[in-house]
Amino acid sequence: MHSVKQSFNLFLLISVLPLFLAVLVALFEEPEKPNNALDFIKLHLGAAGPEPADTEALRTELADLQQKCSELMEENKELRSRLMQYEPSPDGEAAE
Repeated sequence: MHSVKQSFNLFLLISVLPLFLAVLVALFEEPEKPNNALDFIKLHLGAAGPEPADTEALRTELADLQQKCSELMEENKELRSRLMQYEPSPDGEAAE
C-alpha cells in the first residue's frame, strides 16, 4: 500500500503539479484578472468545453459534410453501375 501511495505522489509531483503551477502563474500574470478564477483554470487545463458558438459552427459543418458524403456515395454508386456496363468485374458480379 505504501508503494502505491509513493507512486501516486511521484505522479503528482512530476505530471500534475508543474501543469497546475503553470496555469496559476498564467493567472497571476494575467493583466485583467478574470471574474472567476476556477473558469480560467478550467479553460487553461482544457477542462472547459468548446464555446457554444464553436459548437454550433461545428455541428453545422458536420451536417454539411454528412450531406456531401451522402451525395458522393450516391454518385459513386451510380458511376460504378454505369462502369459495370462497359467493364464487368472478372468474377462476373458487380463490385460494391
